[in-house]
Amino acid sequence: MGYRYIGSKVKVIDNVIGKISELCPSKGRVADLMSGTGVISTELRKRDYKVTANDLMTYSYHHSIVNLKFSSAPNFEKLIAFISDFHEVKPELSPYENVINFLNNVKPKCGYFWNEFSCEGNPQNSERPRNYFSPENARKLDGIREVINNLSCDNILTDLERSLLLHDLIMAANDIANIAGTYGHYMSRLNGRALTQLNLKCTDLLLKSDVENHIVMQGYAEENASKIQCDLCYIDPPYMKRQYAANYHILETLARGVEPVAIGISGLRPWRDQCSNFCTKTKIRDSFKEIITNMGCNEFLISYSEDGLLTIEDFNKLLADFGDVKIEAFTHKRFRSNKSELQNELTEYLIHLHR
Repeated sequence: MGYRYIGSKVKVIDNVIGKISELCPSKGRVADLMSGTGVISTELRKRDYKVTANDLMTYSYHHSIVNLKFSSAPNFEKLIAFISDFHEVKPELSPYENVINFLNNVKPKCGYFWNEFSCEGNPQNSERPRNYFSPENARKLDGIREVINNLSCDNILTDLERSLLLHDLIMAANDIANIAGTYGHYMSRLNGRALTQLNLKCTDLLLKSDVENHIVMQGYAEENASKIQCDLCYIDPPYMKRQYAANYHILETLARGVEPVAIGISGLRPWRDQCSNFCTKTKIRDSFKEIITNMGCNEFLISYSEDGLLTIEDFNKLLADFGDVKIEAFTHKRFRSNKSELQNELTEYLIHLHR
């Protein structure tokens, strides 16, 4: 299945890449300033652009490493040597396939995820169990998380290999999570894909000998903007008040390999250190101004939506002080829940600023 993620650009990737191609020739440097799941960065790499990918979230950092930094298949040299003494290493499988097979057969454990995020648990800060994962899948998550953490601490994994395995774990967990769309809350009953077994799969890696062309950063866009020089900056900001750090707290916990205090009914991690100004009407304008003023770039392309905190008229007024603004609108099918009264079609915008 696809990655369940607010504002994913999978449906509009042709529109975005087509516009970038108009504004910036292939082999130019493009900054994907809020890279999210890495859909745009990956497509840019396929088209021979030099990519600088940045995002505030740790899980996005690992996705970008996997999308941009592999030139050859991972050999997991130390890990294969380590597991060969107690786990069958099949010669007909690649090292990567053997590692995924090993992780899928790790002994389950009643640990943090089982206790905090399954219906069998006894969470520390909630009167009732949470139901994000089936007990079986939560135990499996705990077992795999512990193994990856231990392997990393023992220097059996390289940084690149660790990012790949965390990426695979995040994708597998997202596939069977008992949620409607985000991790802001869970479904009351386990159903559908949440009843299937957690199963890690090998990522279909994009292997190109161009990894030195690509830069992966993590941090606030406003703070990292001054560190970036590029031919074009693509910005896909949050459109609404929903904070990604809160709505994807479980994926962030998986990415960090930690066990934070889980608070309240939803089990939120402490997330204020990743609070985005782009989700607040009072701060979004100043953040855009800071990025445009401080980045070494004259071409900006911004994705936005009719559902956004700013109207398109507000946006035009905001950017006009910096240069020439051109706006293109297009529609696509909106994701709606069964009870939603929203219209079927959503208008999105591509806003080009030439500074």
